[in-house]
Amino acid sequence: MALHPDFLTRPLAHRGLHDHAQAAPENSPTAFRAAIDKGYGIELDLQISLDGQPIVFHDYELDRLTDEVGLVSDRTAAELGQIRLKNSNDTIPTLAQILALTDGRAPLLIELKDQDGQLGPDIGALSAQTTHLLRSYPGPVAVMSYNPFAVAAVGKAAPDVSLGMVTSAFTDPSWQNLDPQQREKLIRMDDLNRVGACFISHNRTDLASSHVQRAKASGLHILCWTVGSAEQEAEAREIADNITFEGYFA
Repeated sequence: MALHPDFLTRPLAHRGLHDHAQAAPENSPTAFRAAIDKGYGIELDLQISLDGQPIVFHDYELDRLTDEVGLVSDRTAAELGQIRLKNSNDTIPTLAQILALTDGRAPLLIELKDQDGQLGPDIGALSAQTTHLLRSYPGPVAVMSYNPFAVAAVGKAAPDVSLGMVTSAFTDPSWQNLDPQQREKLIRMDDLNRVGACFISHNRTDLASSHVQRAKASGLHILCWTVGSAEQEAEAREIADNITFEGYFA
């Protein structure tokens, strides 16, 4: 499924238009409302709750963004919905709540966080539960993940959803625990055709990569993350079709 034009024309606010100084933390309803009010698209992250609900939250653990500790996946959606995000009056939202809030007013770029630990096939219920909720959503939406198995599962269940891969050079130390062969496949973007991707969202510092150039030459749209200034945006747009940004008004 091709990307909706809004994904190429409206800059995407990274985890919403978040600003802790304005009581609008990342992936919060307040941050998403702010993005809608400014006419931006929205990028958001999904984890899964103990009872199988897609939860709008970036981290696997609660402590960075809340005053609680432990795994998101060890709490039910109702329990998570009682946990306040730091520096705000917002609590952790479900995807269902955010779909109701946005209601087609902004393109939604949804990242499924890896549930396997090695970007492998043990993807759990997140892809299926997300797809179930998106079937009735009226607005522009695209789903992406580092994990090709998660993306493929969405494509199989919902062929009318635009699909992409989150990509990078995988040089960060946090990726060193990956199986070396899997890591090389991901660097080369070997799975793009298999999963039916129509775009990649690539690390802005690596846009000159030959793998990105090959993806672009094949007709895929190039999005990028995370742009933090007008100067970085100008540089990224020499290659990328659109940006995911934070920390300034794109």
